[in-house]
Amino acid sequence: MRMNPFITKLLLILCSAFMFNTAFAAETKALIKTNLGDITVELYPEQAPVSVANFIRYVESDFYSGIIFHRVIPGFMAQTGGFNENLEKQTSGKPVVNEANNGLRNARGTLALARTSNPNSATSQFFINLKDNNFLNRSGSSPSQAGYAVFGRVTSGMGVVDKMAQQPTGKKKFYSDVPLTNIVIESVTMLK
Repeated sequence: MRMNPFITKLLLILCSAFMFNTAFAAETKALIKTNLGDITVELYPEQAPVSVANFIRYVESDFYSGIIFHRVIPGFMAQTGGFNENLEKQTSGKPVVNEANNGLRNARGTLALARTSNPNSATSQFFINLKDNNFLNRSGSSPSQAGYAVFGRVTSGMGVVDKMAQQPTGKKKFYSDVPLTNIVIESVTMLK
């Protein structure tokens, strides 16, 4: 039986697109190795392309190795991406546009970019939500309603994140809610 050339071409295009998307999806998972255990995350390049590309750039430059979780608040979130073990702020790249209007919510286990009061100030820092934090979602167009851009979620190792929240915290240098024993990122690698 001979297949219509149009259908043959269409099938080839669909197969190519599927193979491309599958390959791309495989590159959107990362392994975060910490001194408390491993965390696997999947990223959402379709919903948060700028945020995901930003994170991957930091991963590929080995920026996160030796960085600590410098702010951990039980029942809220665990934040990392800015300081080494001596609480020295690391030099990050240019800020990215806030993608909090991407439809993703700050639910338990999601990763979101940390920022200042300027909605478009996020760089290398991100946090993992320890619970559903709906107040961090975009709720309007003013800067105070801009929200925090979710760009991924934990798929394995949420127990490690919960263990972070059980560590005693306090004030170190000028910062509060700092784990008294360093929680160190040993490496972050993209998974194939």
